[in-house]
Amino acid sequence: MTDLTRLTLAEARDGLRAKRFSSEELTRAHVAAVEGARALNAYVLETPERALEMARASDARLARAEAGPLEGLPLGIKDLFCTEGVRTTACSRILGDFTPAYESTVTSQLWRDGAVMLGKLNNDEFAMGSSNETSCFGPVVSPWQRQGTEGAAATQLVPGGSSGGSAAAVAAHLCLGATATDTGGSIRQPAAFTGTVGIKPTYGRCSRWGVVAFASSLDQAGPIARTVEDSAILLRSMSGHDPKDTTSADLPVPDFEAACRRGVRGLTIGIPKEYRLDGMAAEIAALWDQGTAWLRDAGAKVVEVSLPHTRYALPAYYIVAPAEASSNLARYDGVRYGIRVPDRDIARMYEGTRAAGFGREVQRRIMIGTYVLSAGYYDAYYGRAQRIRTLIKRDFDEVYAAGVDAILTPATPSAAFGIGEKGSADPVEMYLNDVFTVTVNMAGLPGIAVPAGFDKQGLPLGLQLIGRPFDEETLFAAGQVIEDAAGRVRLPEPWWQ
Repeated sequence: MTDLTRLTLAEARDGLRAKRFSSEELTRAHVAAVEGARALNAYVLETPERALEMARASDARLARAEAGPLEGLPLGIKDLFCTEGVRTTACSRILGDFTPAYESTVTSQLWRDGAVMLGKLNNDEFAMGSSNETSCFGPVVSPWQRQGTEGAAATQLVPGGSSGGSAAAVAAHLCLGATATDTGGSIRQPAAFTGTVGIKPTYGRCSRWGVVAFASSLDQAGPIARTVEDSAILLRSMSGHDPKDTTSADLPVPDFEAACRRGVRGLTIGIPKEYRLDGMAAEIAALWDQGTAWLRDAGAKVVEVSLPHTRYALPAYYIVAPAEASSNLARYDGVRYGIRVPDRDIARMYEGTRAAGFGREVQRRIMIGTYVLSAGYYDAYYGRAQRIRTLIKRDFDEVYAAGVDAILTPATPSAAFGIGEKGSADPVEMYLNDVFTVTVNMAGLPGIAVPAGFDKQGLPLGLQLIGRPFDEETLFAAGQVIEDAAGRVRLPEPWWQ
């Protein structure tokens, strides 16, 4: 029998409906793959018994011809999504063994449509990081490796972050797709690092209810999958209006899968000159030019555009995001849930609990956020960053008003780097990984990362497409053109087994 873990999500869906295999067989194959890949540390909690129970229920519905859109398909869930009766920690010590009594809206919609849960996936603590090295469960190891020279050992690489567990699990065939979240690039950057597809939808397309908050005006849920088509299938189930989330958009959910077949003939693609940074790696620039040529050859018109406030996006983001994080994380005090460090008075208990519960990167961002929100500094920092955010959004509005349908940029400034190579001495070096992605979150726009090539060491590189608000369909259409031209990424041999 074909290795069922090697199927795309669309292929597995079609195989189940044609009764070539059962959901239980498909799920058992993935459970075994997860157990054999623990060296990657992609899952922080495996739920095989629940997965098989859900698979058997799916098989019964398939037999009655009552299949949902995701019936019987095994998925991984980022540990930021609350799952009823299943431990949810945001990969932080401070939440301890917190087990929600409720289900996030996004995951409830996946179960409504018949999906199967394999377990909870690793992520940077509270989604704060670009490498998945800040998790209290330890770093995720990418299934990709940088080969050593002259017999030297291969270098273990980061999968990107914060959704590194999601990206690694999808790339290593440990699930057919995964949920993820994106606050400044946390879907698109790990997708680019691992040769997978990740889409951050428009702010408000997917409900944030039941998703542990990092920065509420920036966070957005989305999928990571192995193909553009698979990501479109998942996003349709994840999307939809939710009255429990006041920022959720009351708009119909399009047929994203059908959009993959539209093509780009007649579309106008913008190339922002400000994204050609000084010192940009030659292979990133060459990939960008290649992507431009692919879209032009497919019938799109390509024009240069200007987004003049791009240069201010990264510093503004690293004021807005920590400020909102400082506010959101104030609730973790050891009183109602999570760990508690007892002391003789409540103030010292708060201090002890937060010091023990939060990792260094989370502490750093809380301190930055508290500082920029403090009296005397609010207007100088946070207020100014919000004004810059408005200007960034205006740049995009003007480009789209001029007739541009989507914008093409690199997804990351480099391929994946080694575990421990960045950020230990200078955290700003790590923050620079978000240089191409943060503008999308600041403006509330949709963005997709699609694998488009490899660097000189054979590691995946991705391109990013940025769309108009609530026009994910154009991103899927253009993303499919890039995927067809570049070819699907084939994973190296599974060394982790």
